[in-house]
Amino acid sequence: MGRLLALPIVVSVLWSAQAPPPLPNHDAFVKETRDNLERSQREQNRFAYKERRTELHTNPFGRLGTGGVVVYEVTPLEDGTAIDRKLVERDGKPVPDAKVERRTLTPRDSARQERRTRRSGLDDSIAMLEFALDRRETVRGRTMIVVTFKPKADARPETSQGRIARVFSGSVWVDEAQKQVTRIEATTIDDLSMGLGLVARLNQGTKATVIREQVDGNIWLPTSIRFTGTGRAMLFRRLNIDQRIEWFDYKRVN
Repeated sequence: MGRLLALPIVVSVLWSAQAPPPLPNHDAFVKETRDNLERSQREQNRFAYKERRTELHTNPFGRLGTGGVVVYEVTPLEDGTAIDRKLVERDGKPVPDAKVERRTLTPRDSARQERRTRRSGLDDSIAMLEFALDRRETVRGRTMIVVTFKPKADARPETSQGRIARVFSGSVWVDEAQKQVTRIEATTIDDLSMGLGLVARLNQGTKATVIREQVDGNIWLPTSIRFTGTGRAMLFRRLNIDQRIEWFDYKRVN
């Protein structure tokens, strides 16, 4: 009788010890995830949102503090080439009668560059990287495929986004069922220059973490990014970077 009772336990142990199911087909999985990213990027210009920027720092005692928190209301223009930004809060206090600032999303030089190449900024960034499906993880009850990435040895960027992407390596967490990127953790493997190094240079080892969430139907958009690292501004001034940007209250306007 005892042996009969033990049989289900043995079967359960053997079943749990079986090899996990194989990872998805690499090319099909990456293509579907990329298509979803492109669709969300196109739809992003249809949403207004709030943006919170937080500058973080550590004091001599190692305690984390803030160098200021500002909140903006951001509204896209219909053609998707610019946004209106209005400061509505500073360090938790409302900012009355702030002026609306209009910002161009694609400078003229960048627009000409995009016309000269067959690649969009997203396409060029992806073309710079080599992806590998690494493993499965469960995050908040959802099954994720962790995709690792690193620059291709022969990467030749055609856009500014591609030039930035080629110095990063890291991991991407993709919701297996929805084929949506939920998290990106990336680290620079070389120094990253801005403005030919005259504006700023970020040192190797700079880290970026991006979080994306479902905001409207099947549309997933970024909800936060955090940069940490060191570098120099204007060639001489030392930078200690620890910045968090959050996007929330997404509302479809177009």
